[in-house]
Amino acid sequence: MDQEVVVITGAGSGLGSALAKKYSEMGAYVCLLGRNEAKLKNTANVLHNEYSIYQLDVSVKGEVDKVFQAIYQEVGPIDLLINNAGTGTFALAEQIDEKSVHDMIDVNLKGTIFCSQAVLPNMKERNKGIIANIVSTAGLEGKVTESVYCASKFGVKGFTESLLAELKDTSVKVYGAYMGGMKTEFWDGIYSEEQTENLMDPDDVADIIIDNLKPRRNMFVPQVVIKNKF
Repeated sequence: MDQEVVVITGAGSGLGSALAKKYSEMGAYVCLLGRNEAKLKNTANVLHNEYSIYQLDVSVKGEVDKVFQAIYQEVGPIDLLINNAGTGTFALAEQIDEKSVHDMIDVNLKGTIFCSQAVLPNMKERNKGIIANIVSTAGLEGKVTESVYCASKFGVKGFTESLLAELKDTSVKVYGAYMGGMKTEFWDGIYSEEQTENLMDPDDVADIIIDNLKPRRNMFVPQVVIKNKF
């Protein structure tokens, strides 16, 4: 396939959906991945180009391997993987229940690892491709009521930096985006509408990420920090 093939996890809403729309407008073939098929279809309805929908839980390695194998067979080699899927539960450390602890580590950290493992052999073989990890500023500093969320994101930061080191002598690129809170449904039930009113727009964050990932001669941006004004 001559088109760029872009795979986005957590593509049903928020930043994942914004990235999918923009890459589609740019002519890419976008593969929408996520747990909620209805949300993925909502994203697909506004795409300008060819796309595929794959329902999966990124924290289950068997599902990940099966879906990525299907993408290779049905669409072709993956040029850009955006590990965007994420989940968060926010409370004081001792109040976070066991299921939430597992969910955050499984989706945020293991999901990023499993999806990256699924593309690395082919990207290394072709000596081409980009893995972009959407990490959050929670991967840079500890925050009140976000202890386990931060722990999962610090893990993603470590994984991202290790991949950078492993791939430094190849043409496969690794990118980390560390951004603050955005005005998305991620915060539903956590913050009030008034609290999220001044958060960053996912469209703006998507523009910055896409601009960073554009091929440039003798240059690549390995990471960017994007913060709210307040």
